Amino acid sequence: MTRKFQIAIVMMLLVLPVALVMAGGQNEGVVNTNEDGVAIKGYDAVAYFTEGKPVQGSAEYTVEWDDATWWFSSEEHRQMFADDPERYAPKYGGYCAYAASQGQVAEGDPELWTIHEDRLYLNLNERFQRRFRDDLSGSIAAADENWPELRAELASALEE
Repeated sequence: MTRKFQIAIVMMLLVLPVALVMAGGQNEGVVNTNEDGVAIKGYDAVAYFTEGKPVQGSAEYTVEWDDATWWFSSEEHRQMFADDPERYAPKYGGYCAYAASQGQVAEGDPELWTIHEDRLYLNLNERFQRRFRDDLSGSIAAADENWPELRAELASALEE
């Protein structure tokens, strides 16, 4: 190995962990919670995938993740989420996906949901859900682009 190649490998090994920490989770502690810190109004995030519908969770089955408490309807769902929270947690911290696509933040309603390409999205109201679904790929691309700035604004507001 050349000296330059060795230095490049060492630098990569030093920088990669820092980059991964900075990238963090999709929400980085910015999850739409109620006044008790419960995410998505206590609905079971796994049930959307396993039962194809919103199901109210229970305080009996919980996971602490991303600075929020997540409720589940069964021990099986609780464990599935604990094993892979990024898979089941709604995008954009459970805030409205359509609003995020428009550069705004709005509540997400767990009763107004969409699964697209194995990801869960919530919307504020039926009108926003229709608009979101009318152009899923475009809405998601715009929301993905807007979310880092929106997330930073939410995190800043939560710190105040």
